[in-house]
Amino acid sequence: MGSNKAFVDFRGETLLARALALLQQACGNATIVGDPAIFASFAPVISDVFPGCGPLAGIHSALLHSSADLNLMLAVDMPFVSETLLRFLLREAALTDAIVTVPRTTALQPLCAVYRRDFASTAEQALKAGAYKINAAFAGLPLRVIEEHELVAAGFSEKNFFNVNTPEDHRAADTFS
Repeated sequence: MGSNKAFVDFRGETLLARALALLQQACGNATIVGDPAIFASFAPVISDVFPGCGPLAGIHSALLHSSADLNLMLAVDMPFVSETLLRFLLREAALTDAIVTVPRTTALQPLCAVYRRDFASTAEQALKAGAYKINAAFAGLPLRVIEEHELVAAGFSEKNFFNVNTPEDHRAADTFS
């Protein structure tokens, strides 16, 4: 993007402000995993235990600092996630003993998913082994995969999981209704 995606404007608010508001509405609280020097004025901040190791490291850090069993993770760059979708994911996670409740459209969506705190040890093992891919850390774990047909039946679509990763994505997202 050429700048921190968290501060990209999307329809009059930053992606960060939008994500924090959604998490507050769906969960009652929100914590940022990132650099406290950058984010401390917006919400409580947790630094990565394994800095520079990608989203899996962020999930790991969040889970280490959480007292909740179920933890909703949301990437800041998903402007079409809704409070309704987040509440749906939390309800589905509460109905299972799965370690991770993750939606799947054309692919798994691990950055808009619910993780049990127990996933922290799996993430830590992967990170210590130099394996930074979230989906690879799912191998052998009990997952609750919410399939695309279930998402559609609940009123959601692949659009909800659209990521704004490039200036082109940002322009495309602005054209979506």
